[in-house]
Amino acid sequence: MKIKEGFLLREIAGGTVVVPVGKTSVDFNGMITLNETGAFLWKQLENDISEEELLRRLLAEYNVTEDLAKKDINAFIAKLKDAGLID
Repeated sequence: MKIKEGFLLREIAGGTVVVPVGKTSVDFNGMITLNETGAFLWKQLENDISEEELLRRLLAEYNVTEDLAKKDINAFIAKLKDAGLID
């Protein structure tokens, strides 16, 4: 899975946001604010990656249980899919 083309991750005023660019900005109004973990996951999803690899990288980066990491990844991916941001 991978983030669709037309979205960029930007750091603005100490926060991290996703903004649409180009033609995508016509179809997607607004921006998405991400916390540190969300920004980490977004960066991983900028390249095609499996859920298993995403889990492995999250566990390597953060001190979190595997169960919590899976739950958080599933919730994040569901929100991205609902917003039409992921292939």
